[in-house]
Amino acid sequence: MREYILTISCPDAVGIVAAVTTFLAVSDCNIKDSAQFGDPATRLFFMRTHFSAGDNAPDLETLRASFCATAKRYHMNWNMVRADERCRMLIMVSKQGHCLNDLLFRHRSGALRADIAGIVSNHETFRDVAEWQGIPFHYLPVTPETKEEKEKELLFMVEKEKIDLVVLARYMQILSPELCGALAGRCINIHHSFLPSFKGAQPYRRAHERGVKLIGATAHYVTANLDEGPIIEQEVQRVDHAHTPEDLAAIGRDVESIVLARAVRLHIEHRVLVNGNKTVVLR
Repeated sequence: MREYILTISCPDAVGIVAAVTTFLAVSDCNIKDSAQFGDPATRLFFMRTHFSAGDNAPDLETLRASFCATAKRYHMNWNMVRADERCRMLIMVSKQGHCLNDLLFRHRSGALRADIAGIVSNHETFRDVAEWQGIPFHYLPVTPETKEEKEKELLFMVEKEKIDLVVLARYMQILSPELCGALAGRCINIHHSFLPSFKGAQPYRRAHERGVKLIGATAHYVTANLDEGPIIEQEVQRVDHAHTPEDLAAIGRDVESIVLARAVRLHIEHRVLVNGNKTVVLR
C-alpha cells in the first residue's frame, strides 16, 4: 500500500483542516492518523497527516502538483513524502563515542529508518568503528587555519551524498554561522542541560561541586547562536549527594544518547516543525 506523510505550517485560519481532508478524500486517499496545533502566540498552524493512497489515487508527483493550489490559498510551507522514505544521515563525532555507538546500534537493529552515509570526525578515534560497520569514514582535522576549508569540504560532501540530516554526536567544534545557515533545519546537536550554567571544561565536576539534584540533556537544531537553537527533545535524571563526578558523567552519557536518538527519530518521521525559536513536535 502506498503511504505518505504531509506536513504543513502556515498562518492559522478557518478551514485549513477541512481543505486538507477534502483534498485527500477527493484524491482517493484515506487518513491513517493526523495531528495539528494552532499556536495562539505566533498565530501559526501546524499539521502532520499520515495517509494511504487508494487504487484510484494518483502517484506522489501528481498529488504534490494537485495540492499546490490548496497550499497557495493558505500560504503553506509544506512537504509531502513517502512514509517509507529513508533519511540519508551523516554523523559527526570527536572523541566521545557514546552517542555515535548508540545511533549505530539503533541503525543496525532497524530502530531508525535511516541510512548512514558516512561518519565525519576531526580525530581518527572512531575510524575502526566506522570501517567495522562498513560505513565510510571521513577525517577532517580542524584548526583555526583550516576551518573554512574543512567546512567547504563538509558542505560538498553533504551535497554530493544527498544528505538529509547531519547529526552532531558530541562533535566538539563550533560550526561557523555560514555552515549553520546552510544546514538550517537539518542539523541536530546534543548537549548536557547544565548549559549555560556549566559551560566549558569538566561540567559534571563543577555541577557536583554545586550539589545539583538533576542532570539531563537537550537535543536541538543547530543555529549560529551556540546551543540556543530550537529544542526538539529533553530528558532529566535525578541524582543526589552520593553520586561522584564520575557517576554524574556516566549518567549524563546515557541521557545524552537517549535524547539524541529520540530527536533523530522524531525528525526522520517528520514530526518536528520549527515555530520561530522553538519547535512543535506532533506525536
